Formats: sequence, structure tokens, C-alpha cells
Amino acid sequence: MPRFTRLLLAASFIFISLAMWGQQADRFNDAGLLARLAYETSPVVQRGTIRQVCVAITRHGEYRIVRSTMDKPTEFLRGQMPQKQFERLKGLLTAPKFRSQSSRSGALIRQEAESFRVEILGPTREHADGTQQWLESETWRLQWLNADDTDPFPAPIAKVVDWLQRFDPKDGKAFEYTEFPDVCPAGGLRLVQPAVADNQRP
Repeated sequence: MPRFTRLLLAASFIFISLAMWGQQADRFNDAGLLARLAYETSPVVQRGTIRQVCVAITRHGEYRIVRSTMDKPTEFLRGQMPQKQFERLKGLLTAPKFRSQSSRSGALIRQEAESFRVEILGPTREHADGTQQWLESETWRLQWLNADDTDPFPAPIAKVVDWLQRFDPKDGKAFEYTEFPDVCPAGGLRLVQPAVADNQRP
């Protein structure tokens, strides 16, 4: 087989594989995503067993969770959330006191911190071919950074964080990150110690 033909076949295979991967990665979004949530605590002072957790959940209670704890490697699990837990989460996310919160993310981290992020997607527009498009302008986002306990989570946010820390995907099935790379909210906070804090170390 000529070298050019082999290269063409290889390129075609890669292109088809990427296209199939893209369709697979978008499948979770097509189910009707409700929200993405994330909680993270700095490694300097560990708060509980959860180091970092991200959850993406559909409007039908299907979830994807990426979770890092103190004593286990990072978990990538998917499944159907029990109805009682799903209703509890929806109630927390739609509570007026929660939705009236505004972001706080400008504090300087000197030693420890914890952050919370949420992205609640707005309605979708359905096209003639059956595909859906998110109305980005109507997506609701909230970020909260509690640096060195200067801005503790307000009660409505603390309740959602508590739900995130307690949620146990005991019947979840493992998945690969490349299948669903968008479990965490887009952008947002990262708990990176500033140079000022680094200079304080002996």
C-alpha cells in the first residue's frame, strides 16, 4: 500500500474517532443538564475528608461526579440519583435565599481557603433538527471564596456544600474523564497560594 494511502486512511480514522468522541462527550449535555457544582478546599488545612468534588446533574436526576478525598484516588462515577436526594438538591438550588446570593471571589489567600462554584443552566432552544442549544445569557452562576475564614459560606450556600460533601454515589459506575470532561463548572476559582504567602514560608 502506498505511503500516501496509508497516511490518508490513518487521518480518516483519527477524524472519525474524534467525531465519535465528540458525540459521546455531548451526550450527557443532550440529556438536559440542570446544574454543575464544585467545592474545593486547600491542602494546607484539610476540612473534612473531601478535597475536591464536582457534580453535574441532569433535569432527570442522572449525575456525573468527580471526587478527590484524603484516602482515595480521584473517583469518576456516574449513575441515577435517588429521588429523595435529587428533590433535596433541587430544593436547595431553587430556594430564594440561595438564588439571591452574589459572588465573592476577591480575597487574598494567605494560608487556607475553601471555594464553592455553581452553574445552573437556563432554558434551552430546540432547533428543527431536534438538537438543543443552551441560552448562555440566562445561565446563573455563583462563586464564593472563603479565604482564611474571612468570608464563611452563608447558610444557603453552606447547605449546598454540605449536600455535596455528604452525597454518596454508592451505586455509581466508573467513567473515563475523556467521556465527560465538562463535569465541573466552567472557569471559576482555583485555590492557588499567592507569591506573598509563599514568601512567608521559612
